[in-house]
Amino acid sequence: MPKYSIAVDIGASSGRLILGYLEGSLLKLEEIHRFENKIVKKGDSFCWESDNLFQEIKNGLKKCKEMGIKPDSIGIDTWAVDFLLLDDNNLPLTEAVSYRDPRTDGLMEEVFELFSKERIYLETGIQFQKFNTIYQLYSIKKNNPEILEKAKSFLMIPDYFNYLLTGKKANEYTNASSTQLINAFTKKWDHQLLDVLGINREMFQEIKTPKTILGTLSEELVSELGFDLQVILPATHDTGSAVIAVPEEDESIYISSGTWSLIGVENYFPICVTKALDYNFTNEGGIDYQYRFLKNIMGLWMIQEVKRNYNDEYSFAKLVELAGEAKEFTSKVNVNDDRFLKPENMVEAIMNYCVETEQPIPSTPGEVAKCVFESLAESYQEAVTEIEEIFEKQFEKINVIGGGCQNEMLNQLIADVTKKEVYAGPVEATAIGNIAAQLMALGEISDIKEARCIVSKSFEVKKYVPAQHVKS
Repeated sequence: MPKYSIAVDIGASSGRLILGYLEGSLLKLEEIHRFENKIVKKGDSFCWESDNLFQEIKNGLKKCKEMGIKPDSIGIDTWAVDFLLLDDNNLPLTEAVSYRDPRTDGLMEEVFELFSKERIYLETGIQFQKFNTIYQLYSIKKNNPEILEKAKSFLMIPDYFNYLLTGKKANEYTNASSTQLINAFTKKWDHQLLDVLGINREMFQEIKTPKTILGTLSEELVSELGFDLQVILPATHDTGSAVIAVPEEDESIYISSGTWSLIGVENYFPICVTKALDYNFTNEGGIDYQYRFLKNIMGLWMIQEVKRNYNDEYSFAKLVELAGEAKEFTSKVNVNDDRFLKPENMVEAIMNYCVETEQPIPSTPGEVAKCVFESLAESYQEAVTEIEEIFEKQFEKINVIGGGCQNEMLNQLIADVTKKEVYAGPVEATAIGNIAAQLMALGEISDIKEARCIVSKSFEVKKYVPAQHVKS
């Protein structure tokens, strides 16, 4: 009998439970449950509804039982940087505040007065973004110190769900690396940095790596669900899981394309040199202590917001079609401008940027969408150039993985502007990588090399070539 693993993959707009198992040499997937995720305003803060999300995880497991499926394991991945602080009764001290909340505005510069920017990068290797965990914690330290004084446990979002499942606390390595509080070389919490910032080092948990079997369900949950299973740590940072599913064995650049676009390469050591700092690249932890040397780009969040601003009148496919029809429109924006992180209205933010930069203003949904797609492709090209400069080599291929790889227009734009072959797929990269890590822990897959071989055989990957290289 094959081992059945459940990937709980929660992104910024939705979550799902995906069943995965091996059938011969192929990996099979089946969606069990899907649910909405969104940021809500609670008091003065933008927050995730963590209680609802955990209830949805349980709802999905209950569906398994209704379907007659007995999973052997479960693994949870989510976005990075966000967390909960628990008191001495293991209850949350605050809501699960979102990285899109403005509480960190202006705080990076204050932290640099205590611990220089160069020194933080040299030790952590992490890209500077105003919403990184380090600045979220510093915001609490500055504005609500009583909360940090009561905090006994720091758990990132998937760590918290794992605690609710098992009663066991751990900080998973790939997600913990995104906090900008892990030493890139020791792979441990940077106590010196924490001490300088006045953040209690005792609330942080032991760091566990992907493929760790954390434990089994609590007695209470076994009673509620009617079965037990093992809780296994995948790469709990969703990009860490997605990169496991990159099917190409030879060296290539990857783009994990979703709400965010993560563009980079895998490496066996952190690159904390000045040029990497200047270009704002990050060295996030990966499976088997590999490093994901990458840059975080705003991503398809922009088109998601555009769709919402047009009252969901146009599907994503329709916006792509309309963008294709807006052939003459050429305006572009800097997708990494902070104004696009959480604007009141994304369409207006794009229009205002064009006004300020003296470019034609988009006046139709197609022109807005074309602006977003071409701006993303241009930002990818800039990142590719920087990667090749840092590594002093040329990469021949780009692998686009995740839900965004279904956007054929964007895939072709990437091929055209980078002058490289683009391989799009698999779509369900994050869930695949999550399940692969579980199956490795269960002994069903031997290592990452075998996992990628299985992925290559199991899922469609579509090739795009630069337009000027296509023979008529």
